[in-house]
Amino acid sequence: MALPHPKLLPPVFFPLRNRPTQPSPILPLPGNPTLPHLKHESFSQLQASAKDESLSTLITELEQQGDHSSQTAEDDLLPPNRQPEHRLSERWREIHGLGDWAGLLDPMDPLLRSELIRYGELAQACYDAFDYDRFSRHCGSCKYNHRHFFTNLGMPDAGYEITRYIYATSSFKIPNFFASSRRPRTWSDRANWIGYVAVSSDEGSARLGRRDIVVAWRGTVTRLEWIADLMDYLRPVSAAGIPCRDPGVKVESGFLELYTGKDPGCLFCKFSAREQVLAEVRKQVELYKSSGEEVSVTMTGHSLGSALAMLSAYDVAETGVSGGSPVCVFSFSGPRVGNGRWKERFEEGVKALRVVNVHDSVPKVPGIFFNERVPEAVRRMAESLPWSYSHVGVELALDHKLSPFLKDTGDPSCYHNLEAHLHLLDGYVLYFLCLNYSSRTGVIT
Repeated sequence: MALPHPKLLPPVFFPLRNRPTQPSPILPLPGNPTLPHLKHESFSQLQASAKDESLSTLITELEQQGDHSSQTAEDDLLPPNRQPEHRLSERWREIHGLGDWAGLLDPMDPLLRSELIRYGELAQACYDAFDYDRFSRHCGSCKYNHRHFFTNLGMPDAGYEITRYIYATSSFKIPNFFASSRRPRTWSDRANWIGYVAVSSDEGSARLGRRDIVVAWRGTVTRLEWIADLMDYLRPVSAAGIPCRDPGVKVESGFLELYTGKDPGCLFCKFSAREQVLAEVRKQVELYKSSGEEVSVTMTGHSLGSALAMLSAYDVAETGVSGGSPVCVFSFSGPRVGNGRWKERFEEGVKALRVVNVHDSVPKVPGIFFNERVPEAVRRMAESLPWSYSHVGVELALDHKLSPFLKDTGDPSCYHNLEAHLHLLDGYVLYFLCLNYSSRTGVIT
């Protein structure tokens, strides 16, 4: 089960986890680096230490308005023309990237913030359900039956039902990505469980305003060891069987191999992760569109899972599997995936919002020297090189050093942790909205 996050205001819609009002002690997740230690100051303690009584009063009022009133405390911090309608069913296309999230990121729109946390929780569930036990016969698989997946994770109100588990294999030697049991008889020694496809329930769809098909991808089960092997070279997507008329559209070869690799002799990877996802998404899209429902396809993932989410979103849009439904990616701590041509092609059919910690090294690779930040003329000249990469979509940059709830740490792997990103989204964003509002109104000088 994922770690609880400090709750400042309730998410606008159904929260996947019940977050306590006080930060809880942080314990290490198996296979995940320990989070930066939570600072022990809660909002009530911040009140006690505040020099300005007006600021203390403001914080107290914010805490007291955490009910289902017609206007939350977060709304009071926004200009009148930016106050949300509190109806995701009416705003879901905007939250899903229809306007490229213009005007929703600074300050953070509370409804978008709630949705990012929700999709982040769905990605975190991939880590929580993974069997890390090397002495378990099922090491490398999912610990739970798909019918009881969310219930077993303490997420009975997730609002989704899993329709398929995804398994991956690779002929590449990627250290510490594949976990296998030390016991002689195992479920598989060639495959790992890497994610799932889920569809919103009838009740969940009523709240979301559409039938949402989610594909959630797991990242590596250890820290950052995969970077060295996956920073290899660019390869045309068409060379791996993904239809694309432009041979200049290239992605990182390690990501592509994981996505398209298969083993005919393996029961779980007889079909590639790509084939598993495309078949299931097509099935669900056709099922619900034939019933006249609005459908969306949403990919989410962390780290390596972010890269696979980008690849699968592009594939779903490029092959027409989405059936014209909007395709969106909410990614966390993701590396660059492809070159400039890939970026252009990707953004023709997919919306992507990337959540990153500015101190995390993973989003800065591959393509350390030639990337989207270099001058356009230089990038064009370097486009033919096998090491020229570009990020896609829109970036939402967070800084854990500005959070009142996370202590700084010297461990770089902590900057990359998914739970830390969710703490940042759930915590200090509102805190600084409060400070900015106070500064504008003259409450503090």
